Amino acid sequence: MTTLEMVPAAVDAQLRRDHGVTRFEYYILAMLSDHEAGVRPMTDLSVMTNGSLSRLSHAVEKLEKRGWVRRERLPEDRRTTLVILEDAGRTLLERAAPSHVAEVRRLLFDVIPADKVPLLTDILSPVVARSLGEDGACAGEVPTIAAVEHPEA
Repeated sequence: MTTLEMVPAAVDAQLRRDHGVTRFEYYILAMLSDHEAGVRPMTDLSVMTNGSLSRLSHAVEKLEKRGWVRRERLPEDRRTTLVILEDAGRTLLERAAPSHVAEVRRLLFDVIPADKVPLLTDILSPVVARSLGEDGACAGEVPTIAAVEHPEA
């Protein structure tokens, strides 16, 4: 539990200090940038960021006020709200990504031997799958645990 609490808190502190963005806000921007044209429906972002629609809405509102994203209704389905990554948001993400990756690497991957990183992925992938719900309750596109290249490898 200590690891599950401390690593995200340290990453959040680094992003706030260096870029004025929370880890959750950064993750929203990252999930948008990973999709063609930087556009995703709010419901998809909610699943991908593991945030309630209410939490996501508040965060997107903050990002919108900063000019990093904008919201639009889907013309063919007015119930669907799209979140669109703006150029300023992409610029922030590009500026923040190197130090964010370096901090995650410093906190986690620099202290794990290179030959053990694939084992970590093997161990955690089923945990992520189980946490999504065995009944498929969490539907939608969910990021997978990516293999991380260890600097000593």
